[in-house]
Amino acid sequence: MKLYYSPGACSLSPHIALLEAGLPYDLVKVDLRAKKLENGDDFLKVNPKGQVPALALDSGELVTEGPVIVQMIADKAAAKNLAPARDSAERYKLQEWLTYINGELHKNIGPMFSPVLSDEAKTFFKDRATGKFKYVDSQLAGKDYLMGKQFTVADGYLFTMLNWADRMKFDLAGLSNLKAYQARVAARPMVQEAMTREGLMKAA
Repeated sequence: MKLYYSPGACSLSPHIALLEAGLPYDLVKVDLRAKKLENGDDFLKVNPKGQVPALALDSGELVTEGPVIVQMIADKAAAKNLAPARDSAERYKLQEWLTYINGELHKNIGPMFSPVLSDEAKTFFKDRATGKFKYVDSQLAGKDYLMGKQFTVADGYLFTMLNWADRMKFDLAGLSNLKAYQARVAARPMVQEAMTREGLMKAA
């Protein structure tokens, strides 16, 4: 499999999932502004959406959209318990979390990276996203991870959004459950491996 990624982008989520799953993969870096691969090829010929993540399967099929990709990865390594069993009540809860992170956090924080967005607009998005983080903080009370004791692919996605919040100077200091959770996920060896491979942290 090939994971098309940009360092620190939302493709960090499936990158973490691939490492946690122990699946073999190749990393292909994408320049999202130029829509080019490192070898100069046109990324739009790979993924007409022009976005990461994109996962090329051995069959030649391309899978896009992060929440779908991470569930596929989890299902390919079912023994790792990165997602509850298909059709279980817990699986729908995982999908609920993936949808919430995608729609309420990703879509509010993402626009803040735009150089043309006004400060007023960035404040609007920051306030909205902070409110969503407060909800997540309340749901993490007494839990190690979003689904309880077990790390799942939703945690890799939420961790990526928390990294974005750090880059955008969000003040989440009062959200003690969330900050403890972020540190817990950051300490996982495969999360550190993904961060290192993307050049986001130095190798130990």
